[in-house]
Amino acid sequence: MSENSISETMGGVVKIAEEVVAIIAAVAASEVKGVASMVGSWTGNITEALGKKNLAKGVKVQVGEKEAAIDIYITVEYGVRIPEVAWEIQERVKNAVESMTGLKVVEVNIHVQGIKFEKEDQKEEVTE
Repeated sequence: MSENSISETMGGVVKIAEEVVAIIAAVAASEVKGVASMVGSWTGNITEALGKKNLAKGVKVQVGEKEAAIDIYITVEYGVRIPEVAWEIQERVKNAVESMTGLKVVEVNIHVQGIKFEKEDQKEEVTE
């Protein structure tokens, strides 16, 4: 992973890997009501199939020295107002990344990849 975010302190240099920013963004986005799941890439799905958990699933970040741009890929629950869910994700992700890393988040792009409908697992009861 790339270690692009660099800040100098009195004691040395602090480097923040893109994966760290992606995990922060994924956790913040997944906590928003109406988000059914984060949508990962096919390579991420293969990684999960091999038993490695992908905490940054559904998030792509570009981190510079002082700024970050974030793309989030989600599935929403049926019946939610998508613009409101997207706005809430943008606010939470921006606040979480900026407060935890000190980076300025210049954009949070939301990509709605699908809608999750309620499962119809309720089987009809058979009466005798």
